[in-house]
Amino acid sequence: MSEPQVPQSSDKDEVNEVVDSANAALADAEAARATGADAAAVSDEPVGDATAPDPKAEAKASGVDADLAAFEEAERAFPGTFGGTFTPPPPAVETPASAPAAADAADDVAVAATAATVAYAATANTADVTETRIVAPEPVFVPPAQPQPIFVQAPEAPRERGNRGTIAGIGLLAALSFAVLLLGTALGLGALTGEVSFENIGTAVLATISGVEFWTTVVVFYLVFCILGAIINRGRWGHWVIWGLVVGLGAYGGYLLGALLAAPFWTLTASQGSALLAEHLFAPLALASFVFGRELTIWFGAWAARSGARKTVLNAEAQREYERTLEAGPQLP
Repeated sequence: MSEPQVPQSSDKDEVNEVVDSANAALADAEAARATGADAAAVSDEPVGDATAPDPKAEAKASGVDADLAAFEEAERAFPGTFGGTFTPPPPAVETPASAPAAADAADDVAVAATAATVAYAATANTADVTETRIVAPEPVFVPPAQPQPIFVQAPEAPRERGNRGTIAGIGLLAALSFAVLLLGTALGLGALTGEVSFENIGTAVLATISGVEFWTTVVVFYLVFCILGAIINRGRWGHWVIWGLVVGLGAYGGYLLGALLAAPFWTLTASQGSALLAEHLFAPLALASFVFGRELTIWFGAWAARSGARKTVLNAEAQREYERTLEAGPQLP
């Protein structure tokens, strides 16, 4: 069976009061022992007159220990202070009168040890008292939900706008103009020689445009113009001015090729072919083809150069917009 718990007092004054009570009980015990010794000495002598009875002596004579009585009184005043309930002492045993001193000495040792133990226990209990605090439970950590990835399409780099398609369209207009100028030159030369007049001008026009050398010259001019435009692309007009000479030479060579195709050259010998080329090297239409090819390339080349400059500006703006988009980063829809 476990011993009852000692109530812990939070007030130090109560502990001091208990200690003072114990000290007072010890003092009373010392006084009782002294009184008992005197009473034993007096009892050996005959006493004639009866004296007043001493309460402590009566307690000693009745077999009740004065120290235990003092502790019992302190326990009743402060229950649980001395580590348990009070246990009554066993019945007193009659001891011979010759051994009161030894019993008193043993009682003194027991009382002193009990008082020291009680005082230490009270002090320790007071020191160990700690205030009980109610602490709120820590919040349970709930991991946040993982965000779902959002896929954003990366911007595509802008494609450069070329000028070759525009040059091909401009070349068609240049070839048409070249054909009109070449036809007018042929009709003018025929009018100067008397072969063309107002009566047969229609026949002369049909004969000229149906000739192989005429269309060969026009086609060669167009092809050389487009090839040069593919090389220059968005270049400046100065390139067309300089390299327009190549287009003029191409038109001149196209006229000579047309003369060979009209012969036809596969029916001619080498000497006949050389004589035919020598006859057309300085022909008026051959020289006109060179001049027209050179000049038309310069003027239509200016148009192509202007278109190329506009495409260059648009490409630069598209590139700047693309770079701004990359710097801004992905944008959520």
